Amino acid sequence: MGDAEPTTAAGSGARDAPALRRAITRPALLMFVVGDVLGAGIYTLVGEAAAQARGALWLALLVALGLALLTAASYVELVTRFPRAGGAAVFAHRAFRSEVVSFVVGFCGLAAGVTSVGALSLAFAGEYLDALVPLPTLPVALAFLVAVGLLNARGISESMAANIVMTLVEAAGLVLVVVLGVIVIGRGDADPARLADLPPGGAGGLALAVLAAAALAFYSFVGFETSANVAEETRDVRRSYPLALVGGLLLAGALYLVVGLVVTLTVPVDQLAGSTGPLLEVVRVADVGVPAWLFSVVALVAVANTALLSGIYSSRLAYGMAADRVLPRVLARVLPGRRTPWVAIVATLAVSMALTLTGDLGDLANTVVLLLLVTFASTNLAVIVLRRRPDEGEPDHVRIPLVLPWLGLASCVALAAQQDATVWLRAVLLLLLGVALYGATRLADRVRRRADAGRG
Repeated sequence: MGDAEPTTAAGSGARDAPALRRAITRPALLMFVVGDVLGAGIYTLVGEAAAQARGALWLALLVALGLALLTAASYVELVTRFPRAGGAAVFAHRAFRSEVVSFVVGFCGLAAGVTSVGALSLAFAGEYLDALVPLPTLPVALAFLVAVGLLNARGISESMAANIVMTLVEAAGLVLVVVLGVIVIGRGDADPARLADLPPGGAGGLALAVLAAAALAFYSFVGFETSANVAEETRDVRRSYPLALVGGLLLAGALYLVVGLVVTLTVPVDQLAGSTGPLLEVVRVADVGVPAWLFSVVALVAVANTALLSGIYSSRLAYGMAADRVLPRVLARVLPGRRTPWVAIVATLAVSMALTLTGDLGDLANTVVLLLLVTFASTNLAVIVLRRRPDEGEPDHVRIPLVLPWLGLASCVALAAQQDATVWLRAVLLLLLGVALYGATRLADRVRRRADAGRG
């Protein structure tokens, strides 16, 4: 039978925190996933991916989608089995029954989330904004973060409504790129030979280049961990979540593939690789009267939407870990009327602000990918381990073929191997910071218990 109340990550009993409001419908969750996937990655990283894969950019995007779906399948099983805020940290605790492992996994996700919000604030304040009005990067980035935090604190319903509007705008931007590309192809200005411009080194060189490009593109497909952290606020999660997650990934992935083909056919690879706004190059090549500033606005909306969803993810994960007593309990406080985790929102926002002072967009994006790969590897392994304990969790949860989490685990290792030493160092330093925070939290708990025992 399913558990009425899950054991906490601290292993000390039932979860003790105010319940979140179940306000997310299936269509809203689908838009949440699509909006998170159709984010800043395709607007900012496709040029770098093209530099790696060249004419096989479409193949790199397809590989990234396939690898994402493997791990997404594990999330489908575990979210429907344990529909709680906390995501991978909850799954790790259930599988490995270790408070330390649960914390490490959860903190990797939390660190990735706040790092992503910091990176996106820099992206928002960068060259797309410069095309509209030149402003100093850092003040704009900080102001942007405050705006994201305020919308997040206002309420999940308001945040989801804003997400729907911004998702439609950014999807329209990608459709516009496709339409402009078709115009270029139709008038005979495209070059099909670019699809045959493959990386050197034969089949082995192509495979390595595609995998390296897929590791970059993977940043654009990681919305499933974000969506797992709103499971507790989703209506009828068993039916809603699988359809929204898989459907959202497939919809976004199909659009990505078409964009990848259009970009490759219409813009020289070297021109793409040197551009900080690669999709803007298609607008310029088409030259049909679409103003560059208009597309810059669309790109800014895409960045803002991804930042909002990452902010929701980070604050809900911090809330879940605090409710499980592995982060300070103050992070589990919610606003009385709106039921949003306001302390977690403020804390994660402060960390994102600090991160904007410590790295550039590329460094922070690569760190996000590596941290999330640790989280995804743990989730895939959790499915394998929990198959031995079928009585835990909801009895009517979705079950996936066991080969999928094994393949998902292998894909995480392969993608992590593509990151360089400096990215690994940054991720390790963030993790060490988390371990220090965990130790301080446990020490404070011991002091409090001794004080309580003394008064008793």
